Amino acid sequence: MRTLALALLTGALLAGCGLNGKIKKLSDAERDHYYALRVFMGEDTNKAYLKLKTEGERNALLQDLDLWDRFYRYDEYIREKIVAGEVQEGWTEAQMFMSWGEPYDRRRLTGRPAARSELFVYRFEVAPDGVVRVWSPSSKTAYKAVDFYQIEAYVDDERITEMIRKEDWE
Repeated sequence: MRTLALALLTGALLAGCGLNGKIKKLSDAERDHYYALRVFMGEDTNKAYLKLKTEGERNALLQDLDLWDRFYRYDEYIREKIVAGEVQEGWTEAQMFMSWGEPYDRRRLTGRPAARSELFVYRFEVAPDGVVRVWSPSSKTAYKAVDFYQIEAYVDDERITEMIRKEDWE
């Protein structure tokens, strides 16, 4: 899954709203928490974050927006798994979003033993070099992919209770 994290970072760099150079200037630690937390930032907040000049200013913004603790409340080994894209059962919905971003599809479920149940569908593409990317409808690399699969994550009361890998997209 290390290749998944690399692909997530690369994809975000390419889609960076013209701010690629600013993303590249972030330290490794900043890049990790930026990619994990950007799913919770709107476009304006994202741009404001990247326009700040110093790491201290950027960290202060995340703290002021109550985003800092969303990532740093977890132990280091969990943060490493989030950054690496190694989502697993038992994780929270927020951890999954930090790792994989917004899902391709999201559906409410009924008849499950929880107050609130949802199905999150993530699509992935595998590049010829083995790099796995979370696919999005705006993917510019899917035409080169050698394989596609999807993961259906069942979330009951904000915790992943089941993950099913399907070799074909539905």
